[in-house]
Amino acid sequence: MLENVSKTVFHLLAKSDLLRRAASHYGMRRPSSFARRFIAGETVEEAVAAARELESQGLLQTLDYLGESVASLDEADAATRDYLRVIDAVKQAGIIRNLSLKLTQLGLDVDRATAVDNLRRILEHASDFFIRIDMESSAYTQVTLDIFEILWDQGYRNIGVVLQADLFRTEADEERISRLGGRVRLVKGAYRESKAVAYQKKADVDDRYGVLIRRLLERGHYPAIATHDIRMIDLARSHAEALGRNRDAFEFQMLYGIRRDLQQMLVRQGYRVRVYVPFGRQWFPYFMRRLGERPANLTFVLRSLAADRG
Repeated sequence: MLENVSKTVFHLLAKSDLLRRAASHYGMRRPSSFARRFIAGETVEEAVAAARELESQGLLQTLDYLGESVASLDEADAATRDYLRVIDAVKQAGIIRNLSLKLTQLGLDVDRATAVDNLRRILEHASDFFIRIDMESSAYTQVTLDIFEILWDQGYRNIGVVLQADLFRTEADEERISRLGGRVRLVKGAYRESKAVAYQKKADVDDRYGVLIRRLLERGHYPAIATHDIRMIDLARSHAEALGRNRDAFEFQMLYGIRRDLQQMLVRQGYRVRVYVPFGRQWFPYFMRRLGERPANLTFVLRSLAADRG
């Protein structure tokens, strides 16, 4: 219950213009500023540098140019053109070609057909990349999966999706995507969802997450187990061993700046670990969701703010 209250509070704070302006001033002010623990930077150059550092440590990475819920077709077009420039920068840098994006960033709230066209532009420009379509709140689950399937059927096979274990519908969605041959990133769910569509108790979400881990390892296509929960990681490892899965048949995914010790431990044990590297000026909503997931991070933020003002 406390976890749900935390999500609600931080999602409300994420909508505060006052907090956003203050965060914009202090969050990226210097290398030790609070937001840089979770955000690689505001520019693609900073993101590329972070990606290179991760790769030097034996980690995989996916870049995410932050942004969501654009309100006009011009904004959607601008975001799409930004992603094309990110793709060019990744090619030039020679780093792993893996990106994550949100459909509302491409105009889904304004016009679905335009969002699909914008995604096609990105996929065409990044034909040798893997593009993960991030999942947003449950209001977007059906349309996101529908768009994924449309593009999959049109021959775009360099795409994958994200499924959230806290939603009641996810087991059926996993079966649908696995049957198609699509790649799934499994998360617990960072959005505050109603009891009509999602499990509310952490124990129930963990139980569903464990069930879905096993299903993906049984029939999924290179699944991504996205968690910092050592219990879920141990469960995935034991399931994979029992099923005879090689350690390169799936990967763990974690967020930039969180549990670096765990990331390195898994790499040393021969597992693949991909780090989600967010960057860009529109970092505040993402940052607040991270605090909502783990309020203990707030202590770090307050210490950093005090140092910035000192």
